[in-house]
Amino acid sequence: MPSNFVWYELMTTDLDAATAFYKTVVGWDSESSDTPQMRYTIVKAGDKPVAGLMTIPDHAAKMGARPAWTGYIHVDNVDTATENVKKAGGAVHREPADIPAVGRFSVVADPQGATFVLFKPQSEGQPPAPPMTPGHVGWHELYAAEWKSAFDFYAGQFGWTKTDAMDMGEMGTYQLFAAGAGGEAIGGMFNKPADVPAPFWLFYFNVGDIDAAAQRVTGNGGKVLMEPMEVPGGGWILQATDPQDAMFALVGSRG
Repeated sequence: MPSNFVWYELMTTDLDAATAFYKTVVGWDSESSDTPQMRYTIVKAGDKPVAGLMTIPDHAAKMGARPAWTGYIHVDNVDTATENVKKAGGAVHREPADIPAVGRFSVVADPQGATFVLFKPQSEGQPPAPPMTPGHVGWHELYAAEWKSAFDFYAGQFGWTKTDAMDMGEMGTYQLFAAGAGGEAIGGMFNKPADVPAPFWLFYFNVGDIDAAAQRVTGNGGKVLMEPMEVPGGGWILQATDPQDAMFALVGSRG
């Protein structure tokens, strides 16, 4: 299995409110996967689990963690991959650990500070959903401090390859990437605007009509940061924050 994103997780300050918000905005169903130690909500597109939602742990909150989405990248060996990230100049925020009956993980960051999770599931899950499948993640976007060296890092760790590149004028190059040679693009990376304080990954959830989705965002306490904008290929995107201030994005159609 290629090193692709296989799971997404929201850490938030109000689990119940966040769950209700995303169920309405994205169209997810939800089910509880609580343990005696913590509450954990799984959201689904139809019968397929897509992401997990949880309250920010106390130790992370004390270190200044704010509501945010994080992506899990599949690796064959979490311990080896974690050491490789460290050797390549990245940071390890949580050493490898097991999630009983689920898999092994570690929390790391690339050399520029964008956080992600390395993950080896106990049993291999379903293949990625086809592009634009409602409720699934349709795009992965890295706001990098400097995208060229960021790409070299991810290519070296996971075998990602360049596909097309787009000239965005004053904003520079937007480099698309695939999870392996000859694959379809799964995301893009570019140099973040100066007013964005730190590098991060942004995830785009597939919805139907983008304008209706924008109304669901604002009608349920979220904020639209970037109004619907057409992108190459005929899709429309928007960027937003949820009521707890976690940033996310949507991709859909118009008309």
